[in-house]
Amino acid sequence: VKSVIVPVHNSESWLDECLKSVWEQDFKETMELSVFNDASKDGSAEIIEKWKTKLEDVGVPVIIGSNESSQPRGVGFAKNQAVIQSSGTYLCFLDSDDVMMPQRVRLQHEAAIQRPNSIIGCQVRREPLESTERYTRWINNLTEEQLLTQVFTSHGPTVIMPTWFCSREWFFHVGKFDEGGKGVPEDLLFFYKHIQKGGEVFRVNHCLLLYRYHPQAATHSVLEGTIWNHRVRFLEDRVLSSWTSFTIWNAGKQGKKLYRSLSPANQKKVTAFCDVDEKKITRGFYTYEESEVRPKPKIPVCHFRDATPPFIICVKLVSTTFGLSFMSKISICSI
Repeated sequence: VKSVIVPVHNSESWLDECLKSVWEQDFKETMELSVFNDASKDGSAEIIEKWKTKLEDVGVPVIIGSNESSQPRGVGFAKNQAVIQSSGTYLCFLDSDDVMMPQRVRLQHEAAIQRPNSIIGCQVRREPLESTERYTRWINNLTEEQLLTQVFTSHGPTVIMPTWFCSREWFFHVGKFDEGGKGVPEDLLFFYKHIQKGGEVFRVNHCLLLYRYHPQAATHSVLEGTIWNHRVRFLEDRVLSSWTSFTIWNAGKQGKKLYRSLSPANQKKVTAFCDVDEKKITRGFYTYEESEVRPKPKIPVCHFRDATPPFIICVKLVSTTFGLSFMSKISICSI
């Protein structure tokens, strides 16, 4: 059995199209739909009941769970509940405001059989088309290698949560979603745990999901600062823990922000900032004024040609997006 996992909260505007796309799947094996309705106040429950009848008529069992209290428990809780009440050996995650292409379950299932410890994603079409163009291009065009090397960038998981498909066994091995509720990037935290446990990342290179952008989406409740802090902690754990020293590439605002966000132990590993801006280089060093340490740390600023790898490149890509990536000594030497 393959379980389609749908968390729902006040989704009446999109739910018909979403559940119709489950009904239209061309997958020939056994499939079930597991919906968890998290304290919806609108007509979502009636829409779910209507599709339960239609889906069961074509042999797709529907399991419905609900939080009847006045307050929603959040998307992490709703997804976990939908998984717990389901029985499939594979889980296909679907947000209630998105729409699957008919071949999605079939193609991702084929990929997942070959890769038991992977999160399988797919390419997407954004709706409306002009929203988040840069982000959509990033999602769809990362190479297989970049799916792992770009995990430190600002965009979050390299395969986005609404496209996830994985085995049930692996999901529980990683350990479910964070249930902190509003403001918690539960998908990013799960993705990081997945990678820490040796999980792999794979994308089916077909557009299998219509991915909606709208003001009510849960993703808008997560603060940029929260994401930044999780990314820095993950970078420290995955990369900096094995480095004895490194250079931060960017002596400006972003580089300094990264330096200040590091743990004291990792701040001590920063040998220099490097840059191309003569003004910054001429100043000679950056003094960390807010430091509790006496004397205050002074980090040299040099031209990138005089800098020593490995580097952490920390540049602002556009006015609202931070790019945080790392390069090893090898890739720097090959430039």
